[in-house]
Parts: sequence; C-alpha cells; structure tokens
Amino acid sequence: MATDVCAVCGKPLAARAGRTGRGSVYCSAACRQKAYRERRQPPGLTVQGLIDDIGRQAGRLAPQPTDALYSTVTELSESVARLRRVARTVRETTQDTQDTQDTQGTQRTGDSVTPTPVTQLTDTDFGALTEQYRREIQVHCYRMTGSYDEAEDLVQETFLRAWRARDGFQGRASARTWLYRIATNACLDLLRRTARRPQRYEPVPGMNHGEGEPPARITWLQPYPDDELPVADSDWPETAAVSRETLELVLLAAIQHLPARQRAALILRDALGLTAAETAEAMEMSVASVNSALQRARPTLRAHLPRERSDWRPAEPTGAQQAVLERYMAAVERLDLDAMAALLAEDVVLTMPPNPFWFTGRDALVDFVRVSLDPASPAFLGHWRSLPARANGQLAVGNYVRRPGTSVYRAQVLDVLRFDTRGRGDRIVEITSFEPHLFPAFGLPLRL
Repeated sequence: MATDVCAVCGKPLAARAGRTGRGSVYCSAACRQKAYRERRQPPGLTVQGLIDDIGRQAGRLAPQPTDALYSTVTELSESVARLRRVARTVRETTQDTQDTQDTQGTQRTGDSVTPTPVTQLTDTDFGALTEQYRREIQVHCYRMTGSYDEAEDLVQETFLRAWRARDGFQGRASARTWLYRIATNACLDLLRRTARRPQRYEPVPGMNHGEGEPPARITWLQPYPDDELPVADSDWPETAAVSRETLELVLLAAIQHLPARQRAALILRDALGLTAAETAEAMEMSVASVNSALQRARPTLRAHLPRERSDWRPAEPTGAQQAVLERYMAAVERLDLDAMAALLAEDVVLTMPPNPFWFTGRDALVDFVRVSLDPASPAFLGHWRSLPARANGQLAVGNYVRRPGTSVYRAQVLDVLRFDTRGRGDRIVEITSFEPHLFPAFGLPLRL
C-alpha cells in the first residue's frame, strides 16, 4: 500500500513523480536498517523452551532411516550444547557474584541485612538472554579487537558485567542495545589498557624478504571462523554480505590503525548500521562527537586499505578461486613448488602474525618455503596434508605436517587466502598464516 511518510520515523518520503518501480516505505537507509532489526529480533529464548525442544527432538529419535537419525541427532546435540552454554553462563556469573559478596561482606544498615534488589531478570532468563545474542556480541568484540581469542574473553566479560548491572535493565532499551553498549565499553577498556598500535615489519637478519614495502605488523590479528557467524535472515539478503564486508582480514587489519573511540564509532555506525543517536548512547557520547569521530575514522581507514578494496566490497569466493584453492592444497601435498608458484601473483604478500616473518613478491616467498618443502633440504619439515576451511568470508586451508620418522600429521599452519580482484581473480595476492592452536575453532582436528 502506498504511503507518503516513512514507516519508522514518520518523516515525509521523497516525491516519486515520473519514477517507476516499487516505492520505498523508509526515508533513509538508517530507518530501513532499524525496521529490519526490529523484525529480525529473535523470539524470546527461554530455558524451559530449550528443554521442551530437546524433549521433542529426543522423542523423534529412531534408528532408521539413517539420514533422518543423523539429522535429528545433530539437531539434538546443538540444542543440548546451547542449553549447556546457558547453564554455564548462569553458573559462572552467579558464582562470581557470590565470591564478590563473600569477599566484601554483607552490607548492613543497623541490625538489618540490606536485601538484594529485585530484578526483572531471573538467573535462567539471563542465561537464555545471553545465549540468544552470544554470536552477535562475539563478532562485535572481534571487530573491535581483531583477535578471536580476546573476543571470546570479552564475551564472558560482557556477560559478567551485564549480570552485575542487571537490576539497571528495565526494558526501556532493547536487550540487544543494552548488551552492545556493555560489550563496547568492555572492548574500549581493553584497548585503553593495551594501548597497542600496528607497527611495520622489520628485516630479519639473513632472510630474503623481497623488494616490496614492509607490510603492517599486527601481532594480535587472528582469523574468525565463518561457521560461528550469526545466521543471516533470508528475508534480508544484504545481511550475509555486510558480515563478509566487515570481517574480511584486510579490513580488520585496517581498522586496527584507528584510535579506540573512532574504531567503535565506525563499527557501530557502518558495520552494525546503528543510528548516530544509538551509537552515541552506546558510547556515552554526544551525537556531535560521534559524527566527528566518524569524519576522522573513514579517511584513515581508506588510507590503510589496498587500492582495490577502497569500496569495502569483497565478493563471495568464485568457482575459479575455489579451483585455485584445490590446486594449492594439491601442490602442497605433492611438495610441488612450481605448481604452487604458478598460483601466486607476482606481488604476493605473506605475513605470519604474531611471528616476525614476512615476504613480498613470489620469488621471496618461494625461496622461503623451498627449504621446508624440498626433501633434499636439511630443514625439510616432512610430508603435508591440507583441509579446506572458511575464515572471515574468505577461503582458507589448514595445513598438517608429518615429520620424518613419524606416522601422524599434526596441525602446522592455517593459511587465509586473498585473491586478485583487479584481473581474473584466479591468483593469490595475500596469504596470512596463523598458528595451529586455532584449528579447533574452525572445526579442524589437531591431528590426522
């Protein structure tokens, strides 16, 4: 039905005289995003509802047919894992509160004990609430810090702070906004404590790094598993694209160059799509201060992005890139340096955070890996196997090595690949290699 005012804020819509096509019902992108968030708000998750779901799923279990059994068991295990996380969150937060009370002692007024304030959130309600938004909050903390490990810790810190402040939550703001405000402040506190800034890689004595400019060294940078991203709503197809755009490693690395408050303002406004007023509330700043921070953050961010990434629009990996990944894994397993080199762009860059090793250019990279892939080399590591993965919306590969004299392939390095978008897109232009302790987060075993 046609309307002349915005469905969210009530402002007049732009005139459509002489234009064809479906008319908008929102006056701006911000209003459209706000309406979407309200529609997308997940239904209230309750512990009793989870228990009831588990009971229904268990009642459907039957040994035949096998496909149905597998599907039901998978669904059941996911529900049980979710309930376990709810119970663990409640236990950890209530235990911490009890420990604090035991340490500080009970407050007394005269001879009477001061009662604990009555809140709207019970223990189990709070556990269900945090589980409902866990993935969203973890992704937000990851965007703020660039570290998967720190994001996990900050989720726990966020929920602990929320538990302590639960009597202040009266439902005037959405639970989502309330948790984002707490998470943002937890991230800002961490960034203030660490006061870290990206540096430039420096030459390692005796190592050929190539002729290119030393890249930025961000020792805390880590990848994020695609499987842990919040599930996108099929009614809003842009959601999946926005997740990729704001999680690609090259963008996460650029964000690390921003001061903490500029970083928070940029993420809340441009990644989450909050309005200036919502961002100001979350950061406890004025709208004018938020807009000022954004004006400084956006040019700085663009300056640290590759030229072909100035529009923030990475594409979904193509079939050609998937084929390159398969050839890359096969070349590693065959110890075929020539086949590997043929997949690399001439100006390819390799970094290995947090390690100090870096290489710019195909020749320097191949020289580096030759000593470990050549069976005739004294530094030969052994034989390799690879498994595909997805990280930050990009293709990735987990590499395992079986050292001479052993029979087990052990996790060695997780490579996240970025492809050339200036030409055909079938050459690898950047490899970021990460340490093997992250394999389980990507569903990869530590041993084969």
